[in-house]
Amino acid sequence: MITPEAVLRLLPEVASIAAELVRHPEVARRWEAESACVGMTVGGLAHHLASQARNTVLLLDADPVEAEVLTVEQHYQQAPWVRAGLDDAANSSIRDAADQRADAGPEALLASLDPELEALARVLAPVLDGTRTEPVFVPWQGWSLTVADFALTRVMECLVHSDDLAASIGVETPQFPPEAGYATLGLLASVAADRHGQTAMVRHLSRPQRAAGPVSAF
Repeated sequence: MITPEAVLRLLPEVASIAAELVRHPEVARRWEAESACVGMTVGGLAHHLASQARNTVLLLDADPVEAEVLTVEQHYQQAPWVRAGLDDAANSSIRDAADQRADAGPEALLASLDPELEALARVLAPVLDGTRTEPVFVPWQGWSLTVADFALTRVMECLVHSDDLAASIGVETPQFPPEAGYATLGLLASVAADRHGQTAMVRHLSRPQRAAGPVSAF
């Protein structure tokens, strides 16, 4: 089992590996092409991947907000985009925002990567030493998560979208620390079980001959 502290310690390394993928020359070369995420350009996807570190810094630097603190399971149960269709506003707005940021070109994104990684280490330091205990307010949802739970969602996003970006530019998906994979798989399995049922997940993972169909988390 991956502890909350372990997830917090993993996030900077995970974000750094994702940033190396964003720096791949093929990303800039295919910047305006459609990515493996239908409706999003390669540049937009690169921005969305890099934003996992950027948003963590922004939210941890923000002033505390009084709001309900949800568990990570409740977060995905209530987030509209989880069960929305590909072209619903909850999902299309994410793609559109990323593509708009990509209009500035690859050089602007590449210049921001190192400062954002340095800032990520800075904002996580007081969490790890116990001097920052307040939850993270997630403004696009309207509720808060513990810092560890928010970090877990960012680790998952980095692994999922690194695979998307690698597929988009025709390279191998980068390998992340095993603990990052365990944490991501545990989260995805939990969300998938909530959507499709415990039995469906157990069958899919252990008895595929009896599996009724896909059990995607999202």
